[in-house]
Amino acid sequence: MTPSYPDFSYLFRVPPENQDDDMSVSVVEDETEEKTLEQEEYIRCRQCRNILASPDDRISIQGAHQHTFANPHGIVFEIGCFTAVKGCGHVGPPSDEFSWFAGYSWRVAVCFMCLTHLGWFFSSPGKASFHGLILDRLITR
Repeated sequence: MTPSYPDFSYLFRVPPENQDDDMSVSVVEDETEEKTLEQEEYIRCRQCRNILASPDDRISIQGAHQHTFANPHGIVFEIGCFTAVKGCGHVGPPSDEFSWFAGYSWRVAVCFMCLTHLGWFFSSPGKASFHGLILDRLITR
């Protein structure tokens, strides 16, 4: 049996006579901002739908946004390059071994929310860093 609790939400409401104009404008702005965020398109983790980046964060590296590479075990990855990925964390120390981009070291990139392997973070002294994300692990919504 599930216990029922009284509804105390009325205790947290501000009576209309005590609201000032700033308060009502603030509520309207918050609702508008939420709708705008919902309508914007984002690059997301396919597993958990965590927002990773904006489509505007797509970049071209070595002449292309999209690349196809195989790792030393023969597993083929189709990746897209992104400049600012806020929804990823990096795992392990940087490695220069088998780097797909000359002069760059890489670290594994995982989703902050579900820890799914999403790709790699590439960095190089004196060059801009970027993420190479595995395209079939992403969705755009």
